[in-house]
Amino acid sequence: IMDDSLNNVSAENLELLSDLFKVFGDLTRIKIMNKLFNGPTSVGDIAESLDMSQSAISHQLKYLKDASLVKCQREGKLMLYSLADNHIKIIFKTGIEHINE
Repeated sequence: IMDDSLNNVSAENLELLSDLFKVFGDLTRIKIMNKLFNGPTSVGDIAESLDMSQSAISHQLKYLKDASLVKCQREGKLMLYSLADNHIKIIFKTGIEHINE
């Protein structure tokens, strides 16, 4: 696939892309994002499903939030986390297609 938008990527954007892929380079963060495909989820539910502590999940969620990959919204006393946008699903789908070729 030829895509002219990839011909002259700036050095700054290449560095930002490298940083983005570093975030995707951690299995726990991948598992958290995968869990969020099902919709908004609390830290407790993520921790339980991944058999990890809430503090470990919170730490990774902060990392994902700082990278603009997840967002959170208060619902009563709960903070619910969700994917920031559909790009994350596209990145996952493309990656899975690549490894299954």
